[in-house]
Amino acid sequence: MPVLFNGCAGRELLKATSKPRRASPLWRVIESPPLSPSSLPPRAWPRARPPSWPPSWPPSPLRNGCSRPFTSQSAASRQSASRATPEPPPRPPPTRRLRLRPLPVLVASTGLLTVLFAIFQPVRDEPIEVPVQLPSPPSAESPIGNIDGDGLPRYRLSEVREHGPESERPWVIYEDKVYDITDWVAAHPGGEVILRAAGGCIEPYWDIFAIHKSQYVRDILEQYMVGKVHLDDLENGRPLQHAIEDPFASDPARDTRLRQITQKPCNAETPGDELAESFLTPNETFYVRNHMWVPVVDDAKADEHGITVELPDGEVRTYRVGELKARFPQYAVTSVLQCSGNRRNDMTRYAKKTNGLQWTVGAISCAKWEGVRLRDVLADAGLSLSDPGEEARHVQFSGLEAYGASIPIEAAIDHRGDVLLAFKMNGKPLPRDHGFPVRVVVPGHVAARAVKWVTKIVVADEESDTTWQRRDYKCFGPNETKQDWDKYKSIQVMPITSAITRTRLKPEHGEIVAAPSNPKTTAQSRVVQIEGYAYSGGGREIQRVDISLDGGANWDQARLLDDREQERGSKAWCWKRWVYEGVLPEVKDDVNGEAKTTFVVKATDDAYNTQPESHRSIYNLRGNLATAWHRVDFDCKTGDCWGEKAR
Repeated sequence: MPVLFNGCAGRELLKATSKPRRASPLWRVIESPPLSPSSLPPRAWPRARPPSWPPSWPPSPLRNGCSRPFTSQSAASRQSASRATPEPPPRPPPTRRLRLRPLPVLVASTGLLTVLFAIFQPVRDEPIEVPVQLPSPPSAESPIGNIDGDGLPRYRLSEVREHGPESERPWVIYEDKVYDITDWVAAHPGGEVILRAAGGCIEPYWDIFAIHKSQYVRDILEQYMVGKVHLDDLENGRPLQHAIEDPFASDPARDTRLRQITQKPCNAETPGDELAESFLTPNETFYVRNHMWVPVVDDAKADEHGITVELPDGEVRTYRVGELKARFPQYAVTSVLQCSGNRRNDMTRYAKKTNGLQWTVGAISCAKWEGVRLRDVLADAGLSLSDPGEEARHVQFSGLEAYGASIPIEAAIDHRGDVLLAFKMNGKPLPRDHGFPVRVVVPGHVAARAVKWVTKIVVADEESDTTWQRRDYKCFGPNETKQDWDKYKSIQVMPITSAITRTRLKPEHGEIVAAPSNPKTTAQSRVVQIEGYAYSGGGREIQRVDISLDGGANWDQARLLDDREQERGSKAWCWKRWVYEGVLPEVKDDVNGEAKTTFVVKATDDAYNTQPESHRSIYNLRGNLATAWHRVDFDCKTGDCWGEKAR
């Protein structure tokens, strides 16, 4: 039905419609109040921009869900607050004013041309003033000219670097363009992590956070463009390579004994010999699982590091690490941390291809952790431990590098759950790779919930909304290649597993040689020593470890090592190390002249949970929880396991 608008009503309608970029100068005329130099605060004094400069549209969403009001001053307000601000010159009076005559128009649609015509009907005698471009005050940061006539200022890389993470007006570079992201930081889903890229190129970080590689994100960024990189600092249309920061340049050096799977970010597993060597894994060879770079926290300022605790009722409390150490009792807990992808390579070998890091047996380690109990901190912040309420169902953790995860409230406040905010590892301050200055330790759970460099804790009615909570760490059936991420729960408590970490022939029984009576068989009575670990999550203690030297045809039991003197905690959060010695079976040579057998290990915990026989039965595309019997091929002639000695 046609609607009759006067100019005022038409203007309101137009404000509610989408705003095409090519019509931006017209929108500024319609929506902006007349500007005067005195109306701008000194820190928001703008640089000169051509009339075709696009306004900020659509407005950036703020954290509370509101939107920043559209204004032609938004671009100006993003300019650097650090440069000198002289007294602005007076604006000359307008030489021409447009007067409009009343003329009602029947508007039958909201098409752009119709609506614009409706608005520009003359409705009153008061003049409509077109804002006059304000001149830019002199500044040491003034860009070096407009090189190619596109009307955009050009900035040297040295100028961009001045707008780093500590600047009041942080800038980033994407491709050859420069953006002032000051107003984006509060609305950025990753919070202030984006400041890591401030003063340089954002692409290396978007390579890590691939979700940013979408037109939607680029469209948001375009709102904050302030210019381009100077041509002298470009090579093939991109910033010079030496000017692009490596996000991992400040990562710590790693022990050469670690078996590195990826370098950037670092993911490295503990070698088998080191796993078998001691009950507590040394800090230097404790396996490393990083999703991103390692945050830099100054040792001298470690106690000033803050952790914000937010409760369902909106109550917020911030604790400093030094305050936590001084005010709360500290506890020691000995606990295993294990990646959900530990032994994923076995699932790939014995079932089929899996997605993810191809860990062997070393994405697991054990350490003594020291810190304060999470439940004590939550109680101090105001949470009732006896009745936390219906809205308190999960505890979410966020780290400095944007990683996030959560655990159920029951695990967080269980007085025998031993969940820690830990400061020490094996008697020393946390190494940088393992969360310095403070991390969460959730005994019996997948290590993905033990968030490092923790900076925020939220008690909420839902689990963390990060991809590491709701997508990556879940298991699907062998046939489920199309994954419905809402179908199954996130991995929390770990199932039972075991592995062989070292095999050695007993030297006192001589070298392995072919039996004189039968050159097609190996000599008998050769003793092999096998070592390994067994572990079950949820505080369930390992009760038995079964060993087979002939692929599962015959079984015996390994000896469990007594490490109880080193165990700390309310439950059995540690692994059990085991050792077995047995006589090698008689093995005939195969068609290639090789004599091989297969060692197999499986474990049982105190709830009589045991491991599945094959990885095919528990196959999932992500390769999580590869807990089937561990099998190791052994060369009875050379004593070579996995071909390790040959390498």
